[in-house]
Amino acid sequence: MLEEKETVSVENKPEEAKGQSPKEDRRPRGDRPHGDRPRGDRKGPRRPRAEEVKEYEEVVVEINRISKTVKGGRRMRFSALVVIGNKKGKYGFGTGKAAEVPDAIKKALEAAKRNTFNLHIVKGGTIAHEVIGKYGACNVFLKPAPEGTGIIAGGPVRAILELAGIRNVYSKVYGSRAPINIIRATQNGLASLKSYAQVQALRAKPETEEK
Repeated sequence: MLEEKETVSVENKPEEAKGQSPKEDRRPRGDRPHGDRPRGDRKGPRRPRAEEVKEYEEVVVEINRISKTVKGGRRMRFSALVVIGNKKGKYGFGTGKAAEVPDAIKKALEAAKRNTFNLHIVKGGTIAHEVIGKYGACNVFLKPAPEGTGIIAGGPVRAILELAGIRNVYSKVYGSRAPINIIRATQNGLASLKSYAQVQALRAKPETEEK
């Protein structure tokens, strides 16, 4: 009787008791039910991180190396000139100085964000009328252009006009070619632009005074 019981118990044992490992599930992970997934796959798909939307686009116009002679030798530093804008009529510029180039650019960006201006862009992505901006010995001439012309400008003028949102314009620089002077002269010209309503108001003043 004892021998019969032993044979029955051995036959009823699962495959693990016989020394055989259980069969692995070779189905693709996507076809497995949730309960059959391995322990490491129970987490859902990772969500992509939301990308930070930049308020302004920036362009580094110039990086200049500055040397100062002191008692122990020469002290090297860097200055950066940066222009920012949202291409919707808001722009700015700033300068920064530091011992390293990245620090100088960071300071210039912070200064540019504190020194922003607004610009009224007319139909066709151009300016309202001709204007000459002046700063020191630099003069910048700006003239509206028809659709499809593009920005006829170079260097600092192109950077500030593109980031301001202007798409069609003619320009010419006279006098000083220092980038900071060109940008300040360009900003002076853009700030002196007048809208149609402002021009009409200025023309109406002499008529009212004569009456």
